[in-house]
Amino acid sequence: MLAELVPADADGQVKRAAGRFALVAAAGELAIHAGVISWEPGEACRAATSCFEAWLEARGGSGASEIRDGTEQDIPVEQVLFGDIIVVRPGEKVPVDGEIIEGQSTLDESMVTGESMPVSKGEGDIVVGATVNQTGAFRIRATRVGKDTMLSQIIKLVEQAQASKAPIQGLADLIASYFVPAVIFIAIVTFVVWFNFGPEGALTFALVTAVTVLVIACPCALGLATPLSIMVGTGKGAENGILIRSAEALETAHKMNAIILDKTGTITEGKPSLTDLQSTGVVSEDELLRLVASAERSSEHPLGLAIVGEAEKRGLNLSEVAGFQSVTGKGIQTTIDGRRVLVGNARLLADAGISTEDLEQTAASLAAEGKTPMLVALDSNPAGVIAVADTVRLTSRAAIATLKRLGIEVVMITGDNRRTAEAIARQVGIDRVLAEVLPEDKALEVKRLQQDDKIVGMVGDGINDAPALAQADVGIAIGTGTDVAIEAADVTLISGDLHGVVTAITLSRAVMRNIRQNLFFAFGYNTLGVPVAAGVFYPVIGLLLSPMIAAAAMSLSSLSVVANANRLRSYKRPSPELAGAAADTSPIAVEVRPSEQQQEEEAMAERVTDLVCGMEIDPKTAATKMDYQGTTYFFCSDACHNRFMSEPEKYTK
Repeated sequence: MLAELVPADADGQVKRAAGRFALVAAAGELAIHAGVISWEPGEACRAATSCFEAWLEARGGSGASEIRDGTEQDIPVEQVLFGDIIVVRPGEKVPVDGEIIEGQSTLDESMVTGESMPVSKGEGDIVVGATVNQTGAFRIRATRVGKDTMLSQIIKLVEQAQASKAPIQGLADLIASYFVPAVIFIAIVTFVVWFNFGPEGALTFALVTAVTVLVIACPCALGLATPLSIMVGTGKGAENGILIRSAEALETAHKMNAIILDKTGTITEGKPSLTDLQSTGVVSEDELLRLVASAERSSEHPLGLAIVGEAEKRGLNLSEVAGFQSVTGKGIQTTIDGRRVLVGNARLLADAGISTEDLEQTAASLAAEGKTPMLVALDSNPAGVIAVADTVRLTSRAAIATLKRLGIEVVMITGDNRRTAEAIARQVGIDRVLAEVLPEDKALEVKRLQQDDKIVGMVGDGINDAPALAQADVGIAIGTGTDVAIEAADVTLISGDLHGVVTAITLSRAVMRNIRQNLFFAFGYNTLGVPVAAGVFYPVIGLLLSPMIAAAAMSLSSLSVVANANRLRSYKRPSPELAGAAADTSPIAVEVRPSEQQQEEEAMAERVTDLVCGMEIDPKTAATKMDYQGTTYFFCSDACHNRFMSEPEKYTK
């Protein structure tokens, strides 16, 4: 019917046929394009999440070998209950989370932690469902089953992150809210202009150009640009042992320019271990360790337990002790195999009349390295020095060097004293330290950095780190830490490796770069195609876009976004740097700030009392003051001052 409105002439029938063909072609292209649009998001989502589907397929085997009533039975993994005993053979996947109660093996945990190196496990160790047993057989007691397993929680967190919306998506939505009405307006203007000023057959020409504008300006690529990259990015994070709770955290991480690292359990292992053992020659080092471990076994002190653990690791036979005595603030003394053994500080040995001159220099150098030295004497003779410390993680120095290369200021925070903090900082290459910080003041230190216009990340593992993790722009929890810290964080490092922080930041930067490229593809086609589709160049060079080409161009825009987003699947975590570099000798800035409570106490100590009214006032802000009999008195007002002057003896009694 519309074609019949075209003015008739000698070739009217031909024109009407051509008009109908053009309209049908435009409508057909719209239908085809709509089909492409509806197909693209589904295909895009399937392509974007394919790297994450590997996780879903790795939920463990379909069955488990369970011990029931003394016999081994194969049951579906869904029927495994808390406390059940499961047998895991070489080559099998661990069906659920559990604790090894018998046997030992090495496991491939790369599916969960992202680390390719196998991990040795023995009795008492925790194993995670979906990890692969490599060598020996063992039995586990199920501790987490069903939706409570670590892998199920990982999957839940990743799905939540993929469904969340990044702040940059809000910008795209805002642009789209203006872009769509603008395109409709341009299409209407195009129709009106060509209908009034177009060539012969103006109605058909105007309708086809208007439809072409709508086709080529379809914003489907704009809608796909952000969520596709987020889906692929969070999936790659999980693949590398990085759990990202939300798209907002993923976006914020790329802007991070300062990061605070908690020392204990983050930079260090979080548990003491024996680091040094030096004998004076009275006995061998192994014998010295055996005697000290035998003595410390009765103390149950954490440092003593580290010594006992090292002795057991070396296979040394410990002896029973007699006359064990703990001397508060000094150490312990006891008798082992008929020998008097003293383990403690220099005061303990000095009280016993034993010279410590040969041991103190060694002890001082060990203390300067942030270690805890203990002097040992046998039968009134100095026997050696043994040192215990919370050792630095093997990957910490390399990870910190990489963070610096990325342009991020690295700060260490700790409650330890200045000397220990400086020693650890020097080992890992950190040049700014916040020492002697109370747990409740860690969040305050994060806030102070934020007030310096920093985008701050906080990495911690303990309950005392939770407030600071929540205060930080991006809170990163060590996966081997407490549940409270993990719950307060935006990102969780499953393996506990500090290099995971580097992976999280570089992945965030890669995702945001990819999103910007997607937005360029989405707008680039529109910027170039809309003027051509509207016929702007038709009067000049005769260039006019066919609806078929417009549909193909717009589809290509969406396909370009999909293909570009899937390039993130090739992301590789950066390799550790400078792993064998020597310790830094440059100066380290160690800051020791008083806590809020100390600041309040100091402020109160500076306040004075107005003797007239009893009000506590700051001398700096007092209304007036007066010297009387060699003492200066401060007053809150002139009235109090005048009353004092009238009867000074009354108020100074």
